[in-house]
Amino acid sequence: MLGMIYLFLAVMLGYEGSKILTEKNNHAGYAANRIWLILPASFGVGMLVLTWIVYIVSWFASVVGGIKNPLLYGNVAGMIGSVIILLLMFIRKYKNESKNKSQNKDKNDRIQMKFWNDWIADKKRFRKEAVVFAFLLAFITYMMFYVFYMKDGILYSGVTVYGDYAPHTAMMRSFSAGNNFPTQYPHYGGADVKYHFMFQFLAGNLEYLGMRLDLAYNLLSIGSLLGFLMLLYELALRITGKMCCGVLTLVFFFFRSGNAFFRFVWEHIQSGDLLSTLSENASFIGYTTNENWGLWNFNVYLNQRHLAFGLLMVTLALYLFMGWLEAGNAHEERGIVWIRGRLFSKEAWKSRNLEQALLMGLFLGLCAFWNGAAVIGGLLILCGFAVFSDGKLDYALMAGVTIFFSFLQTKIFISGSAMSPQIYLGFLAEDKTLWGVIKYLFWVSGVFFLGLVVLAVFLKRRERMIMLGFLFPTFFAFTLLMTPDINVNHKYIMVSYAYLAVFWAWAVCALWGSGGLRRKFLAIVLTVCLTATGIYDFVVIVKGNGPGRRVTVNMESELTQWLEVHLEKNDLILTPEYSMNEVTMSGAMLYCGWPYYAWSAGYDTNYRAAQAVTIYTTSDREELKDVVKREKITYILFEEGSEFEQQQCREDVIADVYEMVYETGDGRIRIYKTTE
Repeated sequence: MLGMIYLFLAVMLGYEGSKILTEKNNHAGYAANRIWLILPASFGVGMLVLTWIVYIVSWFASVVGGIKNPLLYGNVAGMIGSVIILLLMFIRKYKNESKNKSQNKDKNDRIQMKFWNDWIADKKRFRKEAVVFAFLLAFITYMMFYVFYMKDGILYSGVTVYGDYAPHTAMMRSFSAGNNFPTQYPHYGGADVKYHFMFQFLAGNLEYLGMRLDLAYNLLSIGSLLGFLMLLYELALRITGKMCCGVLTLVFFFFRSGNAFFRFVWEHIQSGDLLSTLSENASFIGYTTNENWGLWNFNVYLNQRHLAFGLLMVTLALYLFMGWLEAGNAHEERGIVWIRGRLFSKEAWKSRNLEQALLMGLFLGLCAFWNGAAVIGGLLILCGFAVFSDGKLDYALMAGVTIFFSFLQTKIFISGSAMSPQIYLGFLAEDKTLWGVIKYLFWVSGVFFLGLVVLAVFLKRRERMIMLGFLFPTFFAFTLLMTPDINVNHKYIMVSYAYLAVFWAWAVCALWGSGGLRRKFLAIVLTVCLTATGIYDFVVIVKGNGPGRRVTVNMESELTQWLEVHLEKNDLILTPEYSMNEVTMSGAMLYCGWPYYAWSAGYDTNYRAAQAVTIYTTSDREELKDVVKREKITYILFEEGSEFEQQQCREDVIADVYEMVYETGDGRIRIYKTTE
């Protein structure tokens, strides 16, 4: 109940904030029904603001006040504060309405009618849109719960997604079952937190408020993805002016373009086992580096739930700043005269809506630790917009505010540098030359990226500028490395892909609507080319996360409960390289969990792995005590038959030096305390 109250208050608070952003962006002919802007904006802004309030109060309660239950204080302050703010706004609105009592009733009726028409101006389109979004809601809800749900105390996670859920659920539980202030990374405890965690904090806080973990995580994920897609639809509608383009953009979003399926089919036709392979295969297909991880399909939005929330806020910013870009491209000048006017004229730099720009900069900046990649991708696109827009001062101030708040958070949460950018040309292409990159794009995306060159010929200046802006994150992915893992750059390409789908939807709709069987046939062929690989990927998602292909964790484990009760927030436990199990669900800080999670976030996992190997394998009592003391490890967990870095763990020396404080009923796991 408290969790639902929290969500309600967040959305209501967000509604008041979103009105400031969207009230001046009701563009006739583009977003006839502002309700699809208001709803996602309210969700995104509200969750962002209220959750930061709760986190900040909880942080001070724990770190400054030394309180063991800081979330209680954070939630009380956040929710009571929200109620007070909403009451004050209601009182102010009531007083303003009272002043109008002297005016005639007809005028008041007209004001009320104007209000509703402002939300739903095109009722015929609204009914169609409502059907589309209702279907979308049902589909997203089904998929979120299909890959992550609880039943009879057992948590089920699909095989294609559980790897990412391991660090995310550990972070959630570190808040709901622990006291993770100041915040640490559970798979590399005792250090700072380099990975964006606020979405996980929100899910953990909802569990703390009494909501079941799967409900908390899935409800937030559903709201984030549905909200992002509502805004993506509105963005497509604004660019193209056609509802069919908005709907088809959503289709292309879910089912990616690529050549993998066609090559896969051809190979198995030749080998004579196509039908059996198609029916039995439950693994992603791909012929480029790590494509078979599911890097490019809908699976990304199922396992990286916080990406959709970041893109929701980014898409809101893109929609708002589209007005600046449209103004810059409304001028009739061409060539050098137009370029000079967009770069050096007073109109090109004069502020158009400073309040809106500053507010959007604040919200994007606060998103840095919800999903940093989405914020970077959004700023890159807005940078592309700014070059060809009027109101460049607004862009500059928005970017400055975003960067300031992002920088502030990194200084608070991260010790040292947050990122180490370096030139890295070619991304995952085996051949790093220009021709190699072109071939890579052809195999990984089919006509999607390379075909944009052809599409650009048929577009007007405004649309070309928008397309170029959408491509900036892809250029970034192929030129810069921000983390130790180059695979992470795939998110920037996914960002470009989501928005560029608008232009392919436009192309297909234009071909279909232009008449003639040839063009309709070409529209069908193009649609097949753009979706076939993604449709097969979706089939694999369904198979790969179905019965018998789910990782389970007992959420009512005695081991989990013991760890929750006995480990304090500063305790550090050494375990085998666990991914997601009863230990990680306790919210405990692991000295060195599954190394990929921490390594890809920028931690020195090689050092800790070496220390862990020493502890688990040494025959020297003094060496054991020295390493444990130096690394500040307070508990050591030993599991029968376990290995660490492919070396067999031994227990005899550990048992001889330290006191055993816990043993599971089956004798499989024992825990030793290293401090008195």
